Amino acid sequence: MPDIDPELRYAIDMTARSVEAHRALMRTMPALHQVEIGGELITNGPLPTRLTVAAWTMQRCFFPEQSADLLRALEADLVLVSQMDIGMARTHQRHTAKALADSLGMRYCFGLEYFEAGLGNAVERRLAADSRNDKGWHGNAILSRVDPDRVALIRLDANGANFTATHDAASEEMEGCRIGGSCAVAATFSTAHGPFCAVSTRLASTHAPILRLAMLERLIAALDMFATDLPILIGGDFGTLSDLHGLDKDLEPLFRTAQRHGYSWENNATGTTTRPNGRSVGLKARKHQDWFCTRGFAPRGARIVPGLDMSGKALSDHDVILGTFDQVRTDQDPDFGDATHST
Repeated sequence: MPDIDPELRYAIDMTARSVEAHRALMRTMPALHQVEIGGELITNGPLPTRLTVAAWTMQRCFFPEQSADLLRALEADLVLVSQMDIGMARTHQRHTAKALADSLGMRYCFGLEYFEAGLGNAVERRLAADSRNDKGWHGNAILSRVDPDRVALIRLDANGANFTATHDAASEEMEGCRIGGSCAVAATFSTAHGPFCAVSTRLASTHAPILRLAMLERLIAALDMFATDLPILIGGDFGTLSDLHGLDKDLEPLFRTAQRHGYSWENNATGTTTRPNGRSVGLKARKHQDWFCTRGFAPRGARIVPGLDMSGKALSDHDVILGTFDQVRTDQDPDFGDATHST
């Protein structure tokens, strides 16, 4: 991914805070439209047709190595992560997706959700090791035991709510502005049953349910083009507001909409998935926000794994969701299409 030009950083500070200005800035930032692939594989054998998948919203990934210890024990074939920092002072300028992947011996596909001009919220500014960010990148990633066949970055929001607002209520006086918005990283992989598509995404809980619905509809439409007729497995933080242990279809219309498009929410465990901690600003109550949403997979069990290290320290303000899925056989050629794709 290309760095953000220093002149552009200055222009961001000088630009009027409007939706149109935000969209214009996004067009000038190639990093917001690319996927970075890296990491060294320990082995590169084929994925099984019965997949174990973990999804985790990692709250910047302050503790990559300890988080890897937890994930390693789960023996997941794919790990779908969000809220990952690269070159942020609050996480000591580390490439957290790479650090996590290297600790697990996995490949990573990283997509940039935001370029952050500031150091973060009040808590994160106190944790910052430096007075500036080396890169200021924050986004989502897919970690895998094999190389992906094709990758895509799917942008879901360009309105710039974190650019136009003078106060970010969810993060309580977020310093500086953000360029970007909710996105998804998608990748296709091959198994003996044919190719399938895995997706890591995050929809902000600060948005109204109708806005999350619009983002999910954009995601489904993009996946219909990128992964036509393939089994699809989406995992991540859908930002749902309900603290109920099941699908609140009246409060969150995205549940019914996904089902109308042939997706299932069946393989999700009962319970809450958020875990407020000392670094959580704006997250006060425990909720069920993290979900698997699939098409072309048979559910084989799911559970919620506490996001704690061996001493009981919270590694994130979300727990891990873990699911086992049987892939439905397809007749698609695993080598179809271009090597990369961006939507």
